[in-house]
Amino acid sequence: MKKLLPLLLLFSIAFTKHANAQFETVKDSVVQLYGIVMTADSLVGIPAVSITIKGSHRGTITNNQGVFSIVVLKGDVVEFTHVSYKPKTIIIPRNLEGNQQSIVQLMVEDTTYLPVTIIRPRPTPQQFERDFVKTKVPDDQIEIARQNNDVAKRRILMNSIPGDGSEASSLQFRNIATKATYTGQIPPMNIFNPAAWSEFIQAWKRGDFKNKH
Repeated sequence: MKKLLPLLLLFSIAFTKHANAQFETVKDSVVQLYGIVMTADSLVGIPAVSITIKGSHRGTITNNQGVFSIVVLKGDVVEFTHVSYKPKTIIIPRNLEGNQQSIVQLMVEDTTYLPVTIIRPRPTPQQFERDFVKTKVPDDQIEIARQNNDVAKRRILMNSIPGDGSEASSLQFRNIATKATYTGQIPPMNIFNPAAWSEFIQAWKRGDFKNKH
């Protein structure tokens, strides 16, 4: 135990020196950046300029007079952006002496080009009448419901829409009942059933067996 105490003491001293050295390094790299952002032509402070540090989530904006202040690190890339001005970028020098830096950042107005707008004269009464008559009015809910109730449309929907749970259960029960009724005997053949032939002829006339592809 007595032999370990000097080793622990040396380790503690070395760790403390290393931590102090790292702290001094970090402390030396911190810079208080402050200044004003102004227009390049009239030297007027620009409010609401976004000042962000690339690669981080830190940033600030200028006040009503264009003044700002932000903490950065040496070597950081600082970007100035505004909706009406061209963006500007500066780099904090790594060999900067001291921990404060003041700047006057000038920004140039950015021209925004809008898409071309074609202004046409008002249509004549004849043109308005022609376009009004030929304009297709989209179907409302009542018209859509009326079309869905059409015989041909209902037949298509019946063939394409699967049955719900109640219909599937009823079909299954009917199949079970049919099998139970003709247990031990041969089920009747519909080829000899006049009602089945009548239904087949009606379906043939309706076109139920036509190729739909």
